[in-house]
Order: sequence, then structure tokens, then C-alpha cells
Amino acid sequence: MSNKRYKTISRKAAGVFKCKRSEFYSFVYPVANKEEVKQIRLSLKKKYHDARHQVYACRIGKKGEIVQYSDDKEPHNSSAPAVLGQIKSFGLTNVLIVVVRYFGGKKLGIPGLINAYKTAAESAILNADIIEKSNLKSLTVECSYDKLGSVIDMAAKTESTISKIEKGELCSVTVEAEEEQLNSLAEKLRYLNIGFINEK
Repeated sequence: MSNKRYKTISRKAAGVFKCKRSEFYSFVYPVANKEEVKQIRLSLKKKYHDARHQVYACRIGKKGEIVQYSDDKEPHNSSAPAVLGQIKSFGLTNVLIVVVRYFGGKKLGIPGLINAYKTAAESAILNADIIEKSNLKSLTVECSYDKLGSVIDMAAKTESTISKIEKGELCSVTVEAEEEQLNSLAEKLRYLNIGFINEK
């Protein structure tokens, strides 16, 4: 997977795993920030208020740089790391997985818990639509023909990619790059007063 793209899911999905009368209901959601994670978890707490545990893990950010998880009173590191492990195994980010457990009366032991939460999380992911999204942002520069060469040269120097050039009364150049490079290019273009910039 190129660092210019990342994998996430397009919609909510669910799965289930049953073991020794315990039932593990798993839910995976696309999320963009911690507030969405908080609201979804509160909603599930209300809906499944009679469940023994609600273990969760989430990974947020185009590079998966924000990570949160909780064993929710299961033995330490017996559950949430297994859920997070599945998110990482599928290479996903901007996702939340919550596994709701109804205790069946028999203890599973640490290995059993790890397997149960891992399998439940995997079940939800396999039912989801995994999609790829771009890490890149874009801007369009409208400039005169005599400035076109300068725009192309400056884009190359900032490791930006020109995705489209349209020619009319003015030249329209669409450039894609990671946010830092794109900001640098826009700053230079503004400083040199080269055309009109439309950032997307």
C-alpha cells in the first residue's frame, strides 16, 4: 500500500462469534475523529446495557496515528489488543470496532478470550466493504500561458503531481500532493503572484 493511499470501510458492518455459551457481537464503523468514537460507544452502551463487556479498539488518521482501545473489565490485554490487531492486520484506519460480550457462564481463559475477540472482530471486518482512499489533497492554479512552465517547474520541486492541465483563455493546472507539500507550493505561488489558486 502506497503512503499516498489508505484503506478504510465504506459503511457499518457486523459479525458474531459464539463460544461456550458466550456470545460476541461485533460492530465495525467508519469514523473520522474521537468524538464520533465516543458517540457510537455511548449509543451501544445504551442499546446493549445488559451485556457484561463492551471491548473496543479504534485507529484514526490517514496514517493510523491515533489509537484507542479498552478491555472493559476483561483481563488486561486479553481482548482489546486482539481487536486492534485485526484492524492492523487488514491495514485499516479511520475505523472503530466494538465487541459486545454476553457471558455464558463458562470462563474461556486468556487464550480463549484472545481468540474469541480476534475472531469476532475479523467477522465484522469480513462483512464490511473495504475501500481505498487518497491521502492527497489538490489545488487548481489558473494562470496565463507564459506562467504555465513556472507552475510545472514549481510543482516538480515540491514533489507534487500534476493530474490535469486544461487550456482555454487561461491555463488550469490541477496539482496533487500531501498536505505539507501542497501548502508549500501554494505559499510559493502566492508569493510570486502566479495565477489564482483554488484549494480543495
